[in-house]
Amino acid sequence: MKKVLEVKNITKVYKMYNSNFDRLKEVFSSKLYHKEFIANRDVSFDLYEGETLGIIGVNGAGKSTILKIIAGVITPTSGEVVRHGRVTALLELGTGFNSQLTGRQNIYLNGTLIGMTHKECQEKEQEIIEFSELGDYIDEPIMTYSSGMSMRLAFSIAIFSRPQILIVDEALSVGDAHFGAKCTRALKERKKENMSIIYVSHDLNSLKLLCDRAILLNAGEVAKEGSPEDVINSYNFLISKLNDSEDKMQIKNAQNSSFGTFDVEIKKVIIEGEKSQSDVISSGEIVTIGIHIASKIDIENMTIGIMIRDKFGQDIFGTNSFHKKMIINFNKDKNYICKYIMPLNVGAGKYSITVAIHSEDTHLEHCSHWLDNACDFEVAGVIGDIFAGICKLNPEISFKEI
Repeated sequence: MKKVLEVKNITKVYKMYNSNFDRLKEVFSSKLYHKEFIANRDVSFDLYEGETLGIIGVNGAGKSTILKIIAGVITPTSGEVVRHGRVTALLELGTGFNSQLTGRQNIYLNGTLIGMTHKECQEKEQEIIEFSELGDYIDEPIMTYSSGMSMRLAFSIAIFSRPQILIVDEALSVGDAHFGAKCTRALKERKKENMSIIYVSHDLNSLKLLCDRAILLNAGEVAKEGSPEDVINSYNFLISKLNDSEDKMQIKNAQNSSFGTFDVEIKKVIIEGEKSQSDVISSGEIVTIGIHIASKIDIENMTIGIMIRDKFGQDIFGTNSFHKKMIINFNKDKNYICKYIMPLNVGAGKYSITVAIHSEDTHLEHCSHWLDNACDFEVAGVIGDIFAGICKLNPEISFKEI
C-alpha cells in the first residue's frame, strides 16, 4: 500500500515558565528558569492511501499536539513528518476564519489558507454552500454564527478542498445529529476515492464505524496500535486504571479484553434460545443470557451490565442493573448467576456479548471485571414477519380508502 504520511519519532517539549520575567532572565544567564512538559514522546506511525486512522486517548494525552505537528501548525522538538500530498486539518473551531467577514468571503479566505486556488474556490463555492445548509446565512458575518454553523462551514470547505489527507479533530461532535450523519457519509465517500483520514473523537462507536486502524495515546506516547476494537479495549482499561486509586486494576489476558480488580469475577457467560436450546437463535425468540459470577469479597451496591455488539463491533443494545434500579450485593466466597431474559429482536448475523461488573452506572468508578466477547451467538431466521435491518420494531400499519 502507498504511504501518504510518515510520522517519525516525533517529540514535542514545551518550556514552562512561572512568569515572563523568568523567560527573560534565562536569555541573559546560564541558569535555567523553566520546567519541561513533554506533550509527545517518540511518536511514530504511518498512514496509507484510502485508510482512516483513529486516534484516541484521555484529555492531555497529546492528541491535539501531534495533529498540529502533522498539519504544520507547530514544529516538533525532534523527529520528522513526511507528507505525500495536501493536508487539510479541522482542528480548533473557527481556525482560519475571520469573524468580521461573511461566510461566503471566508470560503475564499479559509480555502486559500488550506491550499486551494482562487479558481478552485470559485468552482466549489456553490457545492460548499449547499453542503453546509447555511442558506441565506452564508452572507452574514461569521461572528453571528453559532458553533454548529461555523463547524458546518469549516467541514464543507475542508471536504471540497479534496485533500490527500484530512485531519478531523472532534469537529463532528459540535453539530446536530443530522449533519453529523451527513459528514460521516461524506467521509465514507471520500475514503472510496482514496482520501486518507486521521480521525480523533471520544465517540467510540464512530471510531469503530469509520476507522480501519487505531492508535491509543497515553502521556504523549503510543500505548497501543491495532484494530479499533483492540485499541478501544485498551482505552477502556486505561480509563478504569486512572480511576483506580488503590492500584488494584490488572489485565488478565494479552488482548486486554478481560480486566478489573477481579474481587468479583465473571466465570462464564452463556446465551440460549428458548426454542433452539442453543446459541443459534431466531430473531424474535426469547433468550436467556446467563452470567456466572464468583465473589472473593463482601461488597454492596454493585452493577451487572451487558452490551450486545454486531460483527463490526458496533453497539446494538446495552443495559445494566443500575438502570433497572436493582440492588445487587455480593458476599465473600459465594457464587451467583445473573440472568437477562428478553426477546431477541435483532436481524440475522453474528454477534458478541460484553459483560461488566462495577459500581454505579459505568465502569469508571470501581470496576471488578470487564469481559469483552464473553460469548458469541448467531441469529439465523425470523419468528413472525420477515424484515430487513438489524432491529425488529414490529410497527402497526393502517390503510384505508379516503
